[in-house]
Amino acid sequence: MPDISVVIPAYNAAAYLEEAVRSVCDQTVPPRRIIIVDDGSTDATPDVAGTLQRAALGPDIELIRQENGGPASALNRGAALVDHGLIAFQAADDIWVPEKTRWQLQALDEGADIVFGHSQNFVSPELDDAAKARLHCPPDPMPSELCSVLLTRVETFRAVGWFKAQNRIGESLDWLSRANDMGLKSTILPQVVALRRLHGRNFSLTRSADAQEYLQLLKGVLDRRRGQTPRR
Repeated sequence: MPDISVVIPAYNAAAYLEEAVRSVCDQTVPPRRIIIVDDGSTDATPDVAGTLQRAALGPDIELIRQENGGPASALNRGAALVDHGLIAFQAADDIWVPEKTRWQLQALDEGADIVFGHSQNFVSPELDDAAKARLHCPPDPMPSELCSVLLTRVETFRAVGWFKAQNRIGESLDWLSRANDMGLKSTILPQVVALRRLHGRNFSLTRSADAQEYLQLLKGVLDRRRGQTPRR
């Protein structure tokens, strides 16, 4: 079993957490450790996580609870517990395909520093017809540089630094731009490595200020590259 730790931030994810965790455990090359960070959930997420922790699914499962701080805060809390080996991140409502880690480990062995892949969107099957009709689900696989498909070495992650906790969306955008500025080699595999669940409550789909926040993120990246102090 390779020394892979997987961090899963979870906020009110009781309906989907088990399927997400089992998809990590069912990898053809499974991780050694899974860290679930409950980000102040008000539903049964801690109970589901506790049940999974006791289920002896293969990898060691740890549960950390914190007050709600947003995805980047939860990602950092879990990543702080990983000090060696490799690190990956999974969304609490997504599903990894069984060969994800095997394909990504091969890419690391071939010289990549950071490995992503393609995602396939799907509408969660329990939704009624009206809810499904409100969701736009791209039919084709899409190249993805989201945290939930990332695999890298811990020393690489630490060299780039933490996700910016104030970023409530797009937490991987600033992190990857810093990695690129350092000259690190990132690659996006042609294979679909994850299935991205659309259920209408996705954090990135329910933030009314998304466009403005993304513009602020992009401006911060440009300011840093110009050697300027980002404006608040």
